[in-house]
Amino acid sequence: PVTAGSIVVPHGHVIGNEKWRGSEVAQRLQGKVRLIFEDGLGLVDFHLSNRTCILLISEADLVAGDEFKRRLVRFRNASSLRGIAIVEKTQISDQYYLGVQKLVVLELGMVLLPVANQGEASQLIIQLVSFCVREQSRDPGANPFLRKQRAQLAEPAVLQTVQQIPGVGKTKALLLLQQFGSIHRLCNTSIKELEEVVGQTVAQQIYTF
Repeated sequence: PVTAGSIVVPHGHVIGNEKWRGSEVAQRLQGKVRLIFEDGLGLVDFHLSNRTCILLISEADLVAGDEFKRRLVRFRNASSLRGIAIVEKTQISDQYYLGVQKLVVLELGMVLLPVANQGEASQLIIQLVSFCVREQSRDPGANPFLRKQRAQLAEPAVLQTVQQIPGVGKTKALLLLQQFGSIHRLCNTSIKELEEVVGQTVAQQIYTF
C-alpha cells in the first residue's frame, strides 16, 4: 500500500516509475521538470508530491483489456494519496472511454483527465507539478482531504474535468463547482437543480453526459 508520506518527493521534482524511462512522456518531461526514476513504485506511474500521484492509462492499456481497471481499484483501496488518472483518449481507444469515465469518476471518486497523446500527458504533468509546488509552499502541513470545498475550485485538475462536459466553459465550470462543491455531487444532481445554475439547455447536456 502507498500512503501519504511513504514516498518523499523532493520539492519541484517528479518521481517516475522505471517502466516509463525512455518513453515519449519521459523525454518531454526532461528539462521541464526534475525527473528521477525509481523501481518499486507499484501501481503509481508518477509521484508529483508526497500526496499527489498520477496513474497513466495508455491507449495500449485500454485496448489490452481490464488490467488497468484492476490497477485503479487496487490503488483506490490501498492508498491514501490523491490519485489523478490521465487517460489517452484516441480514435482507437475512444470506444472504451465512457466505461473508464464511469469507473474512475463515479465509482472511485478520482479525477480523470483525458489527453490525445503522451505529449499532451507530459504538458498536463508539468502544469500539475507547478500546482503541487505552489500548494506545498503555501501550506506544507495541510491535509488535502480536510480542506474546505471552496479550495477545490483552485485545483486545475478538477476545473479541467468539469470543462470536459459539452457546453460547459470555464465560467460555468466555476459556477457549478461553487454551487455543488465536488464532481461527485455534480454527478448526482437533478436536472432541476442544474437548471437553476446554468439554464435548461446546458443542464440537459450535463445530465446526459
